[in-house]
Amino acid sequence: MPDLLSELTRRGMVHDATPTLAARLAQGPITGYVGFDPTADSLHVGNLVPVMGLAWLQRLGGTPIALVGGGTGLVGDPSGKRSERPILSVEQIDANAASIGRQLHQFLDFEGPRPARLVNNAAWLRGLSLLDFLRDAGKHFTINYMLQKDSVKSRMDTGISFTEFAYMVVQAFDFDHLFRTAGCELQMGGSDQWGNITAGIELIGRRESAEAQGLVFPLLTTASGAKFGKSEEGNIWLDPAKTSPYRFYQYWVNVDDRDLVRVLRVFTFLPNEHIDALVRAHEADPGKRAAQRLLASDVTARVHGGDVVRRVEAASRILFGDTKLREADGATLAVVAGEVPVWTRLESEVTTGFTAIDALVATGLASSKSDARRAIQGGGISVNGEKVGDLDHALGAADLLAGRYIVLQKGRRNFAMVAQT
Repeated sequence: MPDLLSELTRRGMVHDATPTLAARLAQGPITGYVGFDPTADSLHVGNLVPVMGLAWLQRLGGTPIALVGGGTGLVGDPSGKRSERPILSVEQIDANAASIGRQLHQFLDFEGPRPARLVNNAAWLRGLSLLDFLRDAGKHFTINYMLQKDSVKSRMDTGISFTEFAYMVVQAFDFDHLFRTAGCELQMGGSDQWGNITAGIELIGRRESAEAQGLVFPLLTTASGAKFGKSEEGNIWLDPAKTSPYRFYQYWVNVDDRDLVRVLRVFTFLPNEHIDALVRAHEADPGKRAAQRLLASDVTARVHGGDVVRRVEAASRILFGDTKLREADGATLAVVAGEVPVWTRLESEVTTGFTAIDALVATGLASSKSDARRAIQGGGISVNGEKVGDLDHALGAADLLAGRYIVLQKGRRNFAMVAQT
């Protein structure tokens, strides 16, 4: 696999790697793994960097192993943390691990000629006795060696429990286990995992008298200095219940021009030459944001599917005033309803009817009936894309779009909906 390291390097995805990795890749295909911590029930955008690393490993002929930490999650990784992680119940960790496992199937091929594997380290860690662990793994690490790791040094002033102090040895045990049982020679992860990865390499060298490899990805930040994959509301999640597909798509559309090249290289499989051409076209007409839209479509389709992308793009056109509402189908209108205030009405209430003024106040587009009247008189209110001029304008079943929705609009960008249950 002589191209993996060079491909990831060209894409800005290599922060550090073991010195002999290139030589090992030149010898042929390799099996590598990435671990995912089940501290939440969903992956987020930051996790996509190592996921893409696994995907590239598979595309270039290797065998990827995605490890979900149902065992290590009981211990807690101190890497990058200023204080002790909260302890989750076994039941919560198992539920999170199962959810993350389902998400990982969206990115890797588990059925091809070199199928990916999904493993949970609970299978070998939870039944491991303390004495066996101390004898087989602990004896190979000195306290001085462990104190030199950044994940430990950074916590010496604030304190670190023995549990989290021992985490690197537990993760090293994982690497050794996969080396012995699956022929796994490579561990990849974020740059904050370098200490844990090298501990695994150390253990394999001592226990197996063999050489293993490590590669870490940079922790991405935006041009403004923020951690990539976060918004004002927090993490951008892959779970549509935590971050809607519309908001997920808009996150990528709004990528800063200064971050565009790097983000396209890290989060898509587009050839570098194609990316360079996209960026040149973007620079010639940045207002169209064509490169960002392609990026958003590409990543959102991989996470949520092509049909969802089409609905989200149609909903975007509605919310930015670029389409006729009566052409929208129910699925698209449902996406819009997930992003704007909604006044829910029973079928009988819709049949009876209500005024546009009542709907404006109920949805919050107007602060009061007098405010609603002023907005209508000023020509600033539309229903289903058509201006309302009558203060007594009534709404009812005849106004329902796709048999369920009425779209209210104040100005160009303020929307709300009435939805029949």
